[in-house]
Amino acid sequence: MTDERFLVTGALGCIGAWAVKRLVDEGTAVWTYDLGSSNHRLKLIMDDDSLAKVNLVSGDITDFDAFDKVVADNGITHIIHLAAFQVPFVRAQPVLGAKVNLVGMSVVLESAKQHKDHIQGLAYASSAAVYGPPGMGKQTTSLYGIHKQAKEGMARIYSQDYGLHAVGLRPHTVYGPGRDQGMTSTPTKAMLAAAIGRPYEITFGGTIVMEHADDMAQVFIDAARAKPEKADAYDVGGNTVSVEEIVKAINAAAPEMTGKITYNPTPLPVSSTQEDAPLKGLLGKITWRPLNEGVKQTVDDFKKAVASGRIDVERAIA
Repeated sequence: MTDERFLVTGALGCIGAWAVKRLVDEGTAVWTYDLGSSNHRLKLIMDDDSLAKVNLVSGDITDFDAFDKVVADNGITHIIHLAAFQVPFVRAQPVLGAKVNLVGMSVVLESAKQHKDHIQGLAYASSAAVYGPPGMGKQTTSLYGIHKQAKEGMARIYSQDYGLHAVGLRPHTVYGPGRDQGMTSTPTKAMLAAAIGRPYEITFGGTIVMEHADDMAQVFIDAARAKPEKADAYDVGGNTVSVEEIVKAINAAAPEMTGKITYNPTPLPVSSTQEDAPLKGLLGKITWRPLNEGVKQTVDDFKKAVASGRIDVERAIA
């Protein structure tokens, strides 16, 4: 066991669940903070003994007093802030989305500032959605992207005014078990469909940057442990591939599905350019598993989860 005490917000989500798993596996104490009522993603990737080691806390990320009490009462040393509304949910509920994404970020920053005596690191999720289509820089096309730009700005001001140096990370297309919601979740849903022998169409095409959720979780943990001299937000890199290559990787993992996994050729309205050198300068080496390996692992993991009854297929693929 280490002396670290991690708090992961949004831990019932995909990256959060994998971060919790990694922390438990290494023997680090971890608390979760999430308003959700289902831990199905944690159950998908963790066995019951490992899950029993997690301190699950139900709480609203917009409630400063509740969040701050968890930080103070448990002597939290590191925070990974992942709680957020993603693109479709912000589009459907713009006011609530802004409250969760922006007020939630304020809550985390302010609590970390007030407990700087024992908070040793803070990493938070920005997104590649801060960028617009190729060649348009940060001309984002979504309210979600605007929220992420604002979060990066908020972290910069807390660094400038209070010396709280948070690390922001911009994932692009995270995949793997547990990735069952959000605009870029359909490649993972296609892998689940292949695992159960069901045809599926990925909702976009073009070129994207693929990052397995387990690898991404390690990057967030490393970022929370970094000792930056200022706040900054970073592209994270990954495997830059076409959606056609993803389909080929799925076919290689499940040859019987060849011709049954397809994609819409319309690309995402987000740049696929990721410059990861600055983040490597902060963290050192970053390891991303090759696409074919990650896709095969994901398809195999889904097959095992279906066989053992640890996944609600209709919920995950809807």
